Amino acid sequence: MDTVRLKDKQQTKIVAHRGLSGIEAENTYAAFVAAGNRDYFGVETDVHVTKDKQFAIFHDDRSGRMCAADLPLEESCFADLRALSMREAGTDGFSDVQRMPSLQEYLRIMRRYDKVAVIELKNKMEETDLHSIAELCASEYALEKIIFISFCFENLLIMRKLLPAQRMQFLTGQYTDDLPAKLAEHALGVDI
Repeated sequence: MDTVRLKDKQQTKIVAHRGLSGIEAENTYAAFVAAGNRDYFGVETDVHVTKDKQFAIFHDDRSGRMCAADLPLEESCFADLRALSMREAGTDGFSDVQRMPSLQEYLRIMRRYDKVAVIELKNKMEETDLHSIAELCASEYALEKIIFISFCFENLLIMRKLLPAQRMQFLTGQYTDDLPAKLAEHALGVDI
């Protein structure tokens, strides 16, 4: 992993993507703790809603790239996903120690290290699930220390209705002329 020197440290805020995924396996306890032990502004993660309405921390829609078996996250129960051995960082092997975290566990690590939690809401979610995520976040951590991000604009609209003052960013791969007005109307930031 290369080191980057910043000239303006006061204005630059760095977010550890999927935890400190350059050193530890992404979106794992170890990656979150490694980021927590360093001078990052925030730590980003990805949340999926499982078949049994639990909130699993994982980037991909299927577990195969990082786990010993290939299961579809949103069609699987959390216990089945949690039982999977996860890939060890920098190896082809799997760990019996690393397990897929829950949103609650991620938030507790963020609270312990006093980091901004940057939570990507993966795929389109039901309003009831987003309501549960909002409630869980509010019960586990200070909402002013959380930023919700998503490629799904509808997720952010629902979350805006639930949490009117919450920091949020829309993720997109393209700029359109109507984008600034659309974002301003709903008080959303953007990451292109």
